[in-house]
Amino acid sequence: MEYWHWIALGIVLVIVEAFIPSFTIFWFGLAAGVVGALLWIGVPMELTAQIFAWAVLSCVFCALWFLVLKPRMRDKTTAGISREGALGQTGQVVAVPGPDGLGRVRFSTPLLGDDEWPMRCSDPVQLGDRVTVVDITGNTLVVSRKPSSEVL
Repeated sequence: MEYWHWIALGIVLVIVEAFIPSFTIFWFGLAAGVVGALLWIGVPMELTAQIFAWAVLSCVFCALWFLVLKPRMRDKTTAGISREGALGQTGQVVAVPGPDGLGRVRFSTPLLGDDEWPMRCSDPVQLGDRVTVVDITGNTLVVSRKPSSEVL
């Protein structure tokens, strides 16, 4: 195979990735592009060596992606994450729950786009108490009172 065959195969595989978003086919395409580049710069390889190099490079690129790069690219922000981003967050009671059981809690940094949220708490709380989000029901946060030993 000529160098341009491998480069064309690489381009086709990268384009296929746009229609099958698994982010694994991309690495096979990248490996084909590398084999094409090696042939273009003049590295002599028989067809079996080319296929072997493509297979090895594909495996190496996939392994690097899944074992090294992807774990480091975890989104550490809570933007766009509703439940998972809110659970465990700590806020301060700014309105004690009334007869309807609803109060208000304020967070030092905005949580899900707002710094104040309606809350329900099964524990008795007072103004200024620290609470932790344990669940979300509709637009209301279910919180529990933080023991005073945990408050900094």
